[in-house]
Amino acid sequence: MSTPILVSWSGGKDSALALYRILQDPSWQVVGLLCTISQPYNRITMHGVRRNLLEQQIAALNLAPMIPILLPPDASNAVYEAAWADALRPLIAQGIRHVAFGDIFLEDIRAYRAQQLARLGMTPVFPIWTGSRRRADSLALLDAFWQAGFRTRIVCVDSRHLGPEWAGRELTPEALQELPETVDPCGENGEFHTFVFDGPLFQYPIHHRLGRRVSRRGFHFRDLLP
Repeated sequence: MSTPILVSWSGGKDSALALYRILQDPSWQVVGLLCTISQPYNRITMHGVRRNLLEQQIAALNLAPMIPILLPPDASNAVYEAAWADALRPLIAQGIRHVAFGDIFLEDIRAYRAQQLARLGMTPVFPIWTGSRRRADSLALLDAFWQAGFRTRIVCVDSRHLGPEWAGRELTPEALQELPETVDPCGENGEFHTFVFDGPLFQYPIHHRLGRRVSRRGFHFRDLLP
């Protein structure tokens, strides 16, 4: 009998690969996708992608319902944790005790998630965790992502690591060759964030076009329009 599990879904490549790995394991049954959304902007937290594109992703997955976690701008950790707890409590009452995340090697983030969920009697699962900061290991994950047939677009970059021209660019093997050596290939240190628009989990591609580029608070964003 499979165990119900929730997946933290940002719409980006790491959550997509984590979901892909979870679905390959028959011991799990995905029952919901947790999505943090900034209010009143109706955009994915950090990534800046519009909620309607996120909803198109969820529809194309045709797998499990979206469970929105609504956050105010610049939410503190306390506000973030309270919003997660409010969203999770009804699911805990249904007997759900696990949440999967697309984290790769940041030990402090892993410990934070474990602590946050432990307070609720839940356990985190890390399907793509390597625990390694070696570039070769991040490259292997990215290659697995491409080999599976996923496609993703960079939607947000940290200006300390990448220029604005990267925002809106599809992350391809060719683009990877141009990434500075100081940037993790998966952007695990927050160098960039992505939006997955096609792949083996989707019943159809998420059609979109590039909107305007905006620089705000040390980040460059490229708006995506349905």
